Amino acid sequence: MSLIRPFTGLRPVAGRAAEVAAPPYDVLNTEEARQRAQGRPWSFLHISKPEIDLPEGTDPYSDAVYAKGAANLQRMIDEGVLARDAQPCYYFYRLIMGEHEQTGLVAVASVADYDTNRIRKHEFTRPDKEDDRVRNIEALNAQTGPVFLTYRHSAMVDEIALQVTRAAPDVDITADDGVKHTLWAVNDAGLLEQLTATFEAMECLYIADGHHRSAAASRVCASRKANNPDHTGDESYNYFLSVIFPDNQMKILDYNRVVTDLNGLDSDSYLVKVKEAFDVETSDSPVSPGQNGEYGMYLDGQWYRLNIHSDRILANDPVGSLDVSLLADQLIEPVLGISDPRRDKRIDFVGGIRGLAELERRVNSGEMAVAFSLYPTRIEQLMAVADAGNVMPPKSTWFEPKLADGLVSHVLD
Repeated sequence: MSLIRPFTGLRPVAGRAAEVAAPPYDVLNTEEARQRAQGRPWSFLHISKPEIDLPEGTDPYSDAVYAKGAANLQRMIDEGVLARDAQPCYYFYRLIMGEHEQTGLVAVASVADYDTNRIRKHEFTRPDKEDDRVRNIEALNAQTGPVFLTYRHSAMVDEIALQVTRAAPDVDITADDGVKHTLWAVNDAGLLEQLTATFEAMECLYIADGHHRSAAASRVCASRKANNPDHTGDESYNYFLSVIFPDNQMKILDYNRVVTDLNGLDSDSYLVKVKEAFDVETSDSPVSPGQNGEYGMYLDGQWYRLNIHSDRILANDPVGSLDVSLLADQLIEPVLGISDPRRDKRIDFVGGIRGLAELERRVNSGEMAVAFSLYPTRIEQLMAVADAGNVMPPKSTWFEPKLADGLVSHVLD
């Protein structure tokens, strides 16, 4: 089994991609998805968020929802909106957001290599979210949400990408948020073999986003393998849908924090405690940190710039030295009393795409008492954590631009 391989993608037929493409299933709630899909009968949201086609209040984890998603997928195939390619392909997928451009390879990646950590992880998963993705895959008999992978960039892959993307694309659309999505199918036997061999020579791949989708694919594979007396390892369930980007093109934004209260402290007492681990100075403008160890803090209508004391930074600790870890370990837990950010309802997380004005809004509204802006986690830090076999704190990375759902899906034969 190779690390990646080409596959016969299920995708919109010519001219239909703009009608189908949709935001990832996990960035919209049900009501937002319902609004987005209004008047768009072929939006992939009818497959990825099928509760929008059932009565309001329907439990999104009910059997009826998964069945509706499967029926909607079959309807789009029957109506000729989606069709499978006639032969296995790789697909180069380019995303352009403003001045940023990144080009990745759509492929299916080996579950066996995920299970042995050649495809490396950096997050814990939640059983309930895994269960949801398992039920989704089984109901659809397909993987429709790609796992976002990265690799240490390769001159050979760059060269092939450049060669392929000189040609006219199969898909060229601009989404509602202004992000441009472009896709090229690759079915030349020589290029397929070259890409497969180039990735096979790599030591590993890294999951950037999609830990629950990859874990679910592993569970589905294990179940189908156990129930298939003729299992060979070549079946489609041995692979999972992925888009693989080079590390030097990845864009990670800040992932900021807001907290509901000061843990019983008044503002002055709180600031005294903050100064035990940080240098604190006021700022006349919102603080967007420019380096590791620097933070912005918004409190009582005032921005502050925080710089952590150097003796608080843990050297040679890939997790403990992360900015998200330092803020948690030196301020959020000891001062604000939040020791389990995964479950504590007093803390929330705000993706950097929303900007610093969103932090101000949530504090000024009275919903939150204090907000923190962080310097973005770097892709090298993510890789270092994964290489060490460790996990990052929750909400450590916010990747932009987001992949679209619906452009290519992987059917499990």
